[in-house]
Amino acid sequence: MLGPRFGPRRGSASQCAARGRSPLRPSRHVWFGRVGNGGTWLLAFPAFLLCLAGQAHAQDQPAASAPALIARGEYLAKAADCAGCHTAPMGGAPYAGGLEMTSPFGTIVSSNITPDRRFGIGAYSYADFERALREGVAPGNKRLYPAMPYVSFSKVSDDDIRALYAYMMNGVKPVAKPAPTTRVPFPFNQRWALAFWDFVFAPSGHFQPSSDRDAQWNRGAYLVQSLGHCGSCHTPRGVGYQERGYDDSSKEYLSGGVNDTWYAPNLRGDTGSGLGRVSQDELAAFLKTGHGAGVAAFGSMVGTVEDSLQYLSDDDLHAISRYLKALPATGAADGQYKPSSQSVEKTRAPDKPSATGTAVYASFCAQCHQANGAGISQTFPKLAGNPMVISEDTTSLIRLLVEGGNSPATVSGPPRQAMPAFAGILTDAQIAEVLTFIRASWGNDARPVTTSNVASLRSELHK
Repeated sequence: MLGPRFGPRRGSASQCAARGRSPLRPSRHVWFGRVGNGGTWLLAFPAFLLCLAGQAHAQDQPAASAPALIARGEYLAKAADCAGCHTAPMGGAPYAGGLEMTSPFGTIVSSNITPDRRFGIGAYSYADFERALREGVAPGNKRLYPAMPYVSFSKVSDDDIRALYAYMMNGVKPVAKPAPTTRVPFPFNQRWALAFWDFVFAPSGHFQPSSDRDAQWNRGAYLVQSLGHCGSCHTPRGVGYQERGYDDSSKEYLSGGVNDTWYAPNLRGDTGSGLGRVSQDELAAFLKTGHGAGVAAFGSMVGTVEDSLQYLSDDDLHAISRYLKALPATGAADGQYKPSSQSVEKTRAPDKPSATGTAVYASFCAQCHQANGAGISQTFPKLAGNPMVISEDTTSLIRLLVEGGNSPATVSGPPRQAMPAFAGILTDAQIAEVLTFIRASWGNDARPVTTSNVASLRSELHK
């Protein structure tokens, strides 16, 4: 399987994301009324003055009602997966908020961003909307937690911000319902202090195309770095919860990171846990359907594929794939894979896995993933050479066995498949042994998983 979503989520495995947002609110339409044939200039003149004032204000506003602009904004909202974070699980109204997201600050609840004027964003001006997205500051100087990816949205172009505004104000149904209030412990509830976080960690400035790259690469870079905010999950975080890189100038950018007890994998060119053995076409197929190169999406990435990526154009998916495939390898120590037909000297995995791991795999895993670890194309992911299987970080592997999961259900992809949970079937020691067997078989060469690793993660999940 290949990685969780571009951002942490809490809830079911098919739900994604991890970002908090405060209400955004623009002004809708202002009606000045109309003077009939029997009206006088005394009635018309005040209305004329109001119209002049309205026109002066409108110079700074997008043409929010243009159908083409709204449609463009709807596409961009899908690219940014706005609904993924701002829609509560289990039947929540679109964009009405209520999704709980874990963070080092505590549990953050996403806000209502429908155009309802009281509970949503319906009273925001365009300037309010732009500032919230790019700077993480809502009206009244209310600072948003960096779980909201404004550090990425700061790179979104002016035209795309205008289109998003038009869609959110005119293409989304208002929901007159407040989202639950975010309550985090002191001192993290002191939002004013986030100004210092922004000063130290938050980048600024729009995306700047690279003159030495072609249009497809630049389009992919723009989508990944800005609207896609892929770094929110796939880039490791520092002590201040900041991403340790915001573009390809950093070697740590998209090198993998843990969010909400899922490991979002390395998206760079490493041949072990990265994309080094995945072709551009295979990667584009994975983004569209959740299946590609013999692997399948899992965890919170399922929601990203279902809510966002499957709706992107083929051109944009290939642009994203082109950009990701151009990222150089990290060069970090990692598991490796060589086809089992080759003579392989194990350097990280045990030369001979335990009998327990072998027996558990034969009893519980081989039926779907096959005795040779090859899986079944477009149905069950392969385990032989799967980048996630041989990743140095085993968080997601352990969690999948403990909790189970499912693959995405998309318009153009194969039917959803479920993986059962083994928390009540296998002991910590058995889970450790079978994962060690998988990471040492069919040409896989990755470090063993210990009983302590499993017990620690299971304890974390049950907090």
